[in-house]
Amino acid sequence: MKRGLLFLLLAGCITIFRGQEQPKDSVQGTKIILDEVLVSSIRVTKESPVTFSNLTKKELSSRNLGQDIPILLNFLPSVVTTSDAGAGVGYTGIRVRGSDATRVNVTINGIPYNDSESHGTFWVNLPDFASSTEDLQLQRGVGTSTNGAGAFGASLNLLTDAVAKKAYAEFGSSYGSFNTMRNNIKFSTGLLNDAIEVSGRLSRIISDGYIDRASAALDSYFLQAAFRDKNTLIKALLFGGHEVTYQAYFGIDAATLATNRRFNPAGLYTDENGEIQFYENEVDNYKQDHAQLHWNQRLGSGWNSSLALHYTRGRGYFEQYRQNDDFDTYGFEPVTVNGEEITSTDLVRRRWLVNDFYGTVFSLDRSFEKVKFILGGGYNLYEGDHFGEVRELSNGMKDGVFTAICNIER
Repeated sequence: MKRGLLFLLLAGCITIFRGQEQPKDSVQGTKIILDEVLVSSIRVTKESPVTFSNLTKKELSSRNLGQDIPILLNFLPSVVTTSDAGAGVGYTGIRVRGSDATRVNVTINGIPYNDSESHGTFWVNLPDFASSTEDLQLQRGVGTSTNGAGAFGASLNLLTDAVAKKAYAEFGSSYGSFNTMRNNIKFSTGLLNDAIEVSGRLSRIISDGYIDRASAALDSYFLQAAFRDKNTLIKALLFGGHEVTYQAYFGIDAATLATNRRFNPAGLYTDENGEIQFYENEVDNYKQDHAQLHWNQRLGSGWNSSLALHYTRGRGYFEQYRQNDDFDTYGFEPVTVNGEEITSTDLVRRRWLVNDFYGTVFSLDRSFEKVKFILGGGYNLYEGDHFGEVRELSNGMKDGVFTAICNIER
């Protein structure tokens, strides 16, 4: 079990604004001020020396047909996005000013989202998350990120759905190229007794992908319970996703690109007749669930506080067909068949990842005429385990000579 303290941070920040006091630069004016306390300590305003873009729910919804968040940001300055399968769902990535995803710090309601081991962001685990996003801010270049590792390329912080005053239920469906289809259901009870709201979303996305066999089957959910009065907002959130995607991240050479640009070498092997085949289950299969509890409080005299507890659980594997793999790789002893020593075999393996990430993040802030004061910190812990199993050996090894399922540490 790998264990590590992701970060322990206690910091005070004072920012001096030049000129006269400006009106509050809120993404949605005064509509959801209490919701914005979640992200006020990490967002910038027009007075800050940071280049940024704000996108509201309305702006996102006009483009949202089920694609991942990076694809919806593709039109912003200095942003380049990628899609392994070519359909904008499944494995997608983002670069800002040339910096890859490991240099882009991502937070959801102020909670770090970047993977604690690689610092990458895997949006495939949160399909259709744009449908539960109230607004977001992308800071290009070195920004204000104080949660998680420092952001050298950019900071992207998302704020999930605000409390809805009126009840609603809606169904959405979209269909596009390569049999890409998104269906979702959203609902809200509205404010009950002018204080309590429960809302949620269920989504299903499927796609054949542009690249050969780059199929995706993606399920996600979002559930929120909120209590609100004049000075208090308490939110409990559960959200997550389950993805099964055929691997499509391998590159191809220039000659193949010129003749068959959709070619996907994942799962390729040669059968006993010398024919090229592709393993049908060369997939990633992963689940990730998030739990967040937020308490935002107006303290009077312009002071605001935010306290959050969070927990993320991830588990899953990627499966591969391996041709002529050495026994030594898996700790197998050589075997003798008909007088011939065998030290390699064809096999199917799964490499597993199981992890837990949990902790707390908090902040206290107040804006004065020319100064904004922010005091905040966090304590987070990550525990991750890698292991593998051999699922199936080649036919020649199944004849009672050698069968095994073993665990291998990476």
